[in-house]
Amino acid sequence: MSSLPSGNRDSFSSKFGVIAAAAGSAVGLGNIWRFPLVTTQNGGGAFLLLYIGFILFIGIPVMLSEFTIGRRAQLNAFGSFKKIAPGTPWYLVGFLGILTAFAILAFYSTVAGWTLEYLVQAISGKLLHTQDMEKNFADFSTHPYRPLIWQLVFMLLTAVVVYAGIQKGIEKFTKILMPILLVLIIFVVVRAISLPGAGEGVKYLFVPDWSAVNFKTVLMALGQAAFSLSIGMGTLITYGSYIQKDNNLLKTSAQVAFADTSIAILSSLMVIPAIFAFSVGSIDQMSPGPGLVFEVLPNVFKSMPGGVIFSIIFFFLLSVAALTSTISVLEVVVAYLKEELQFSRGKATLIGSVSISVLGVLATLSFGPLADFQLFGQTIFGVLNYASANIMLTFGALLIVVFVGWRMGRTAFMEEISNKGQLVSLMFKIVFFIIRYIAPIAIGIIAVAALFMEGITG
Repeated sequence: MSSLPSGNRDSFSSKFGVIAAAAGSAVGLGNIWRFPLVTTQNGGGAFLLLYIGFILFIGIPVMLSEFTIGRRAQLNAFGSFKKIAPGTPWYLVGFLGILTAFAILAFYSTVAGWTLEYLVQAISGKLLHTQDMEKNFADFSTHPYRPLIWQLVFMLLTAVVVYAGIQKGIEKFTKILMPILLVLIIFVVVRAISLPGAGEGVKYLFVPDWSAVNFKTVLMALGQAAFSLSIGMGTLITYGSYIQKDNNLLKTSAQVAFADTSIAILSSLMVIPAIFAFSVGSIDQMSPGPGLVFEVLPNVFKSMPGGVIFSIIFFFLLSVAALTSTISVLEVVVAYLKEELQFSRGKATLIGSVSISVLGVLATLSFGPLADFQLFGQTIFGVLNYASANIMLTFGALLIVVFVGWRMGRTAFMEEISNKGQLVSLMFKIVFFIIRYIAPIAIGIIAVAALFMEGITG
């Protein structure tokens, strides 16, 4: 095995390509089905202010940590730790990131497949002619083979993009898909906030309700900020290794965080005002997750003038958001197989996507034929979801900031972030202080709380 990067190693060709790819990784289904409800149910504007504060002071520094590791080593997550800290067990942190990516894509591809089914239902007109949305979702998700077909189709789409490489695949597609995603969201937002009664939803979203804020609310805002940026699973380390040496990593991190946060807020404006406009249920009683997008929102579109068009747009943008995330997660595994086991990109993509799909099939079947097969009181899907979000991501992120702050150290960090002294900023010292002292404490609190308080990070 070898951790030496090849002389013709692929890389992002432009700064916009870096931002599009990294933001695409961060922007996923959670922005659309988790962030809107978590925000409105926890103080609206108050939660939003806390979230933005944590993005600035925790999220960006942690993202920067991963970018720094990857670009300095110019290797995959596993190889990066081996190169920067040779002869130490720190490489296990990189391996944890790869395992986390593997587990996340296994269950995430299940949900991603659902978006394709609902896109087809929206296009065919079947969705808005359905009387019982809950039954429609239950019938589909528990079907013995229909969800499997869509899951495998989504994995095939993901594999095709990753197989094409960094510039011709991931960068090319995210530079197209991310602007499309933004335009579609803005289009739906304009329609949503113009609906009669939507103003109450906008008010509910943005007016701070400090009485709803408690310790758990603060933890949820911190967890949402830290993990909405795809940290802790090797994605940003892997993408960081493809960033050219003249890029300003701090600026790039801030731009990615801004893009992710903007889309999360726009998604809230797309969802919450529409729910208020048609009074399809109590916001406080709704749970973030599949129920919102596959049961509640179809009823909203059903009541909305032009609902067929907006349902098609919505599920298309949902599919795009899922795809930009899945390609980044698969790349973590492919980069490892390619660089550590010396596989060709084609072979690495095939092995990675097929092996993940095998576990993903089990996760998909856990809603139907394998529903009674449980581990630790949860289905296979539930175990993968809980273990990755509440354990693997949190402790992975914690170990990453400890590594940068205390093992990699100030000199190496400053050299990389300043492009060997070409960039000068007081922010570099402030960010390193946060990485070394504040971020470990904050993420440590999340890690402990996530074990005992459901819903902090996932």
